Amino acid sequence: MNEVERHLNDHRQFLDKYYASGNFFCSGPQNPRTGGIILCKAKNREEIDPIIQEDPFFINDIASYEVIEFNPIKCSDDFKKVIEK
Repeated sequence: MNEVERHLNDHRQFLDKYYASGNFFCSGPQNPRTGGIILCKAKNREEIDPIIQEDPFFINDIASYEVIEFNPIKCSDDFKKVIEK
């Protein structure tokens, strides 16, 4: 079992916590599976850093993180419902 698999259940619990809070609304592995992506809603970058630090992948130093901030100017009506909550 590799390091990712060893911490995958804990990582999924971490994801569940932030889906329930409304911060996360989409996530999944990259293809090929070299990492993953999480679409996250937050007021600013300062709100994201403490969330990342709770991820078991971060705690166990088995993932690196790149935060890309963007302003969704154009999107579907369904997506607007998600980001306006």
